[in-house]
Amino acid sequence: MKKNVAILLFDNAEVLDFAGPFEVFSVASELKNFELFNVFTVARDSKAISAVNGLSVNPKYNFQDCPPVDILIISGGVGTRQAMVDKETLNWVEQIHQNTLYTVSICSGSRILGALGLLDNKKYCTHQGVYEHMAEIVPSGLPQKEKRFVQEGKIFTSGGISAGIDLSFHIVSLLYGSHTVKETADYMEYNLISNGSEW
Repeated sequence: MKKNVAILLFDNAEVLDFAGPFEVFSVASELKNFELFNVFTVARDSKAISAVNGLSVNPKYNFQDCPPVDILIISGGVGTRQAMVDKETLNWVEQIHQNTLYTVSICSGSRILGALGLLDNKKYCTHQGVYEHMAEIVPSGLPQKEKRFVQEGKIFTSGGISAGIDLSFHIVSLLYGSHTVKETADYMEYNLISNGSEW
């Protein structure tokens, strides 16, 4: 069945954190007659968000009208500092996480998972400049600074910015195999080997 991939946006989200995974899942589906994924953005409300460096993005859904979510992708960026203390955002992520197949943080999106206690005593990755803050948010967490991404149960975390693309390919591989990944990467002209993915 086609899987719903929701990408969480908020003001000052890092552009490649959401645009990279959006491209990977969308292109993978496009190359298979749009049968694999339904990829969309979601934010607390329907107004445009202002991403890092001023890119304006209109979320497809808000927290109230968002369809069921199979894969939740949490963007990173400096906006995570505000998002991780926003009760409405935290409540929504916690609720959605209960029924996801995978819950994924990109870059400093790990702050939100950490604030919810979902990384307690678990391995995680984040942006190189965020590990110090993460040590305060989740002191029992097990940082994996040398990794591009790690999995703990149904939770995936990735390192900074471009690592989210590698993680997205990895998830596509888990669901639909390496052939789909290679076909997608070839179309995107993306070099999987040089970017640290496990192929």
